[in-house]
Amino acid sequence: MENNTVLETIGLSKYFYDPVKFEVLKEISMRVNHGEFVSIVGKSGCGKSTLLYLLSTMDTDYDGQILIHNELVTGKTDKELALIRNEKIGFVFQFHYLLAEYNVLKNVMLPGMKLAKYSDKELEHRAMEHLKTLDMEDQALKMPNQLSGGQKQRVAIARALINDPLIIMGDEPTGNLDKKNSDLVFDIFNKLTQEKNQTLLVVTHDTDFAQKTNRIITMEDGKIIS
Repeated sequence: MENNTVLETIGLSKYFYDPVKFEVLKEISMRVNHGEFVSIVGKSGCGKSTLLYLLSTMDTDYDGQILIHNELVTGKTDKELALIRNEKIGFVFQFHYLLAEYNVLKNVMLPGMKLAKYSDKELEHRAMEHLKTLDMEDQALKMPNQLSGGQKQRVAIARALINDPLIIMGDEPTGNLDKKNSDLVFDIFNKLTQEKNQTLLVVTHDTDFAQKTNRIITMEDGKIIS
């Protein structure tokens, strides 16, 4: 049972010091299991995006512990964390952050080129497979500015999948999309969980989206209330 835990926090607290010391996260202890699709909800300012930022290992200034796949990541060097991030975590943000100078295929391949686990040829094949899954293979050679918002978000999802991450973290991944595209993104995520046993942790304002996930973590004033 133990090795089923993908992500765990123990007594996670975070302070902001501007203009006075303010506790934004209070003793958060939570875990996400393999193959779970979990959403984090709560009013603006409740700390949910801050929590995700800590879990993604991008912010290392906190009290408490974070474990990824039962490995303590707290206290690791920036270099070690960059490797963990690239290898184990896929990101999908509200804004897709595609690089304008590269076509769709290259954008999807980039995190894989950085990790260098596969040859470029193999990476290209994998990237195309992910684009196919997302019904985007016919857009592979287009530039990001030729795509709609929903299409860009699908490219961002393909990019998040390229290194077979242990977990995909989403920060308001449907925040910029209309209902139709939001539903599409949900369906893609849901399919990844069902068919690929992909673990997903998504911060969202979208109650419809959250209601459909396996589990909802509700935050209020820096604490998990349910």
